Amino acid sequence: MTQLPEPAIEPTPVSPCIGICLMDPATRMCRGCLRTVEEIAAWYDATAAEKRAIIARLALRRANAAP
Repeated sequence: MTQLPEPAIEPTPVSPCIGICLMDPATRMCRGCLRTVEEIAAWYDATAAEKRAIIARLALRRANAAP
């Protein structure tokens, strides 16, 4: 009997929360981590791939916000 290789387990990304939780009413984003209310709510049930997608969007937001 041939054994199939075990599927790779994706490490779960660490939350981007930095403990400065202040929602901006104009952008509906946290001023600390730049996540939207929806992204924060979805984080705990998100897959590793979905979390990496959120983190990628945060990197774009930071890049676009830089002077």
